[in-house]
Amino acid sequence: MISSTRAFDIDDTAKAWVSHGKFVIDGASHGPLSGLTFAVKDIYDVAGWPTGFGNPVWLQTHAPATLTSPMVQSLLDAGATLKGKVITDELTYSLNGDNIHDGTPLNANAPDCVPGGSSSGSAAAVAAGLVDFALGSDTGGSTRVPASYCGIWGLRSTHGCLPTVGVLPLQPSFDTLTWLAQDIDVFEKVGEVLLPATQHPLKKVLHWQDLWDMAEAELKPGLAQVQSVLSALLGVQPESQDLLPVGQTLEDWRRAYHVASARESWMVHGAWIDQYKPAMGQAIADRFKFASTVTEAVAKNAWADIEMVKQRVQQLVAEHGVVVLPSSASTAPRLDAALASVDDVRMRTMRITCVAGLSGLPQISIPMRTASGKPYGVSLLGPKGSDLALLRLAGAVYGGLAR
Repeated sequence: MISSTRAFDIDDTAKAWVSHGKFVIDGASHGPLSGLTFAVKDIYDVAGWPTGFGNPVWLQTHAPATLTSPMVQSLLDAGATLKGKVITDELTYSLNGDNIHDGTPLNANAPDCVPGGSSSGSAAAVAAGLVDFALGSDTGGSTRVPASYCGIWGLRSTHGCLPTVGVLPLQPSFDTLTWLAQDIDVFEKVGEVLLPATQHPLKKVLHWQDLWDMAEAELKPGLAQVQSVLSALLGVQPESQDLLPVGQTLEDWRRAYHVASARESWMVHGAWIDQYKPAMGQAIADRFKFASTVTEAVAKNAWADIEMVKQRVQQLVAEHGVVVLPSSASTAPRLDAALASVDDVRMRTMRITCVAGLSGLPQISIPMRTASGKPYGVSLLGPKGSDLALLRLAGAVYGGLAR
């Protein structure tokens, strides 16, 4: 039950909140999340409040929500207090974390760097300690990347395992609902409320060198540490596998995702874009421009490739496998990084993140630090539906790293 709604006034030095999203809704008086606060990415509907999708024209052309997203309602019913809506990259079509309309939220753990996107405000609010956790989404990396850049916990859930009703889509075949937190105990408590409690004995550690090769050198020690601790916890040695079939590359996989997902984004939003011609940041506008050119025949070929990838990855992971992989290809780019450098990082990162996206599998980003103290993430990827077991295993790995 929602006990009250009131105006919200907070120190928003993280610049995470959108102007139309400053409010508080108290959760139930008792529950497993009682005493915790959260924010939601500005794609989640909250009854009585507008959903802006990171673009002022979207905000102007859509009425306030009449119903609350089941994800949000579940958290309120569990006792958590909602502290409003936070910035998203435009229509969630970005990994960098900037928005020409709402600005770039502060990455509190790397202030001279971008926070990552598109769940930029969610990650910024959590990293700055403005809330205990925040809801985001992940299509091509939109939670895993900001979790990595900001040095916090983040999850890409198994595709389809959480209700997307009342959440604005980008590419429904790849969209997943997610959350971020600084504290592993909070992160796990939210998972226990939202995730189905399935049995998944995770027994094998899988090593996919192709993904490690995409990461910059300063991330490699952390990858090795996580894999070592995970192997010790499970009492097994890592099993090296060939992720890619002969003759294929991760760029081939990324390109298949790029084409198919672009076509889907245009099928979802093309009519609105054609009607209202909203001003967008150049990178976002370019992505939708490309999306408008992808034909059904071209997309069909990409979907055939994606089905092959999905079957291969799911067969390799099977019922018991866990893969250690980078959450992103690098630490967060600087705010003033050259566009060519940013694009290079994006391409390498998407060669990593597309694997979970194409296969529909869950992935959890564990917060790490480089030798110089800069945040980044190392992930665990597991079988379909293993989200809660994978989350608990990630917590155990983190405890092992601390020891």
